[in-house]
Amino acid sequence: MKRTEKSIDRMISIISDLEAIAKLESGELEMQMEKFNLYNLVEDVFDLQEVRAKNRKVVLRYGKSMDKNTLVNADKQRIFQVLSNLVVNAIHYGFEGGHVTVSFYDMDKVILVQVRDTGVGISQSELPRIFERFYRVDKSRSREQGGTGLGLAIVKHIIEAHGQTINVNSSPGKGTSFTFTLEKAK
Repeated sequence: MKRTEKSIDRMISIISDLEAIAKLESGELEMQMEKFNLYNLVEDVFDLQEVRAKNRKVVLRYGKSMDKNTLVNADKQRIFQVLSNLVVNAIHYGFEGGHVTVSFYDMDKVILVQVRDTGVGISQSELPRIFERFYRVDKSRSREQGGTGLGLAIVKHIIEAHGQTINVNSSPGKGTSFTFTLEKAK
């Protein structure tokens, strides 16, 4: 029964994620733009993922020169989803005992957000495909890690729906860094 329940939950999660991607691609899902404090949003993500991080002995931390008063203009709920997905991935694919660092940088009209881990990394040949639906770099760990294989596709669509970009940099054995931009609030 427990296995069946887990399979049903996984199917519901996949359907929900596919529905979100379809709405994002069709433009049906409108962004609810608002001004909010990005530092506070990261704090909420860290609070929610604290247990998961402790279970893997991963430290969640802020970048060194973090401005606690950084304001952005974006869809707060969707950016929470983006940050949650990136932080969870960083915890899962980071080395046990490593760290996940979230930083942001003022780039005049935009804020550059970086989520970096000290983990297994991704080979250069895999990088062009990581934002594809159902694509997984580490196929052997897919089931045990959970997830749908749609998280990074959703992340990319959300950032693009904001008229912004997302990039990834990675070195096998050294970790991965995702960076994206958000409009700075005035």
